[in-house]
Amino acid sequence: MASNHTHFQHLYFVLTGIPGLEEKYYWMAFPLGAIYVIALFGNGVIISTIKSESSLHIPMYYFLCMLAFADMGLTLCTLPSMLGIFWFNYKFIAFDACLVQMYFIHTFSAIESGVLVAMAIDRVVAIWNPLRYSTILTNQVVCKAGIVILSRAVCVVFPVPFLIKRLPFYRSNILSHSFCLHQDVMRLACASTRVNSLYGLIAIIFTKGSDSLSILLSYVFILRTVMAIASGEGRLKALNTCVCHICAVLIFYVPLIGVSVIHRFGKHLSPLTHALMANAYLLVPPVLNPIVYTVKTKEIRKKLVQMFVQTKVSAEG
Repeated sequence: MASNHTHFQHLYFVLTGIPGLEEKYYWMAFPLGAIYVIALFGNGVIISTIKSESSLHIPMYYFLCMLAFADMGLTLCTLPSMLGIFWFNYKFIAFDACLVQMYFIHTFSAIESGVLVAMAIDRVVAIWNPLRYSTILTNQVVCKAGIVILSRAVCVVFPVPFLIKRLPFYRSNILSHSFCLHQDVMRLACASTRVNSLYGLIAIIFTKGSDSLSILLSYVFILRTVMAIASGEGRLKALNTCVCHICAVLIFYVPLIGVSVIHRFGKHLSPLTHALMANAYLLVPPVLNPIVYTVKTKEIRKKLVQMFVQTKVSAEG
C-alpha cells in the first residue's frame, strides 16, 4: 500500500520564478539579494537594539521583537528557493522539502498575525489605562502571550503537510511560485481536495480571520477612548502611538488579502500577477516593518548610526 502511495507522488516539484522574465533573472538576482539583506539586517538590528537598550524593555517593544523574529523566519523560509531560482536557475525542490517549507511559511505567517493582535491589545491598554499599563502587561503576561501565539500557529498548521502528503500527484508538478504554498500544491493533486480546502478555510478563519476582527475591534475601542480625551493635542499624541502598528497591519494584511482573493477569484489573471502578489505577501512585511519602526524609534536609529560609524572606522583602520 505504501509503495502504491509513493508511486503516485512526484519526487520533486518545479518552482516558477516570475513568468516572462526568465531572461532577466541574472539582473534581478542583485535587487532580490539586496531585499533579503535589508530584511535580515533590519530585523536583526531591531532585535539587538531591544535586547541591549534597557529603556526598550517594555511590552510594546517585546512584541516588536516577536514581530521581527517572525519576519526573519518568513525571510529565511523563502530565501533558499528564491535565490536558487534567480541566482543559479535551480528550480527543483524535493517533495518532502516542499512540505517542510510550506509548513514553516504558514506557521511564521500565523505567528506574525498573532503578534499583530497582541500589539493591538498593547495599544488598547496603553491608551485606555496608561497608569496601570505596567501592572496589567507584566513580563509574565507578555511571555504567556508569546507562548500562546507560538503554540496556536504550530498546532493549527501542523496537519497541513500531512493532508498534502496523503494526496496522489501524477500529472503536473509545476508550481506557480518560487516557494511552496498550501493552495498552490493542493491544486496539483489528482484526487478530491475537499478535506484540504475545508481545513485550510477553518485554519484561516481561526488565525487570520479572528485576528483581523480582533484588531478591528481593538481600534474601534481605541478610537472611542481617544475621542473621549478633552484636548486635541492629547488625542493626536494618543493616536500617534498607534501609527507604526497600523502600518504593520496594513503591510501584512493588504498583500495577504490580495493573494487570497487572486487564488480564489483571479484564475483568469496572468501568471505574472499571481507571482508578484505571492512575492509581495512574503517579502514586503519583513522589508518594510523594520523601516517603519526605525523611522519612528529613536533608539533604533541611534543603533544604526553607531553601527555605520563603527563600520566606517574599521574600514579606515
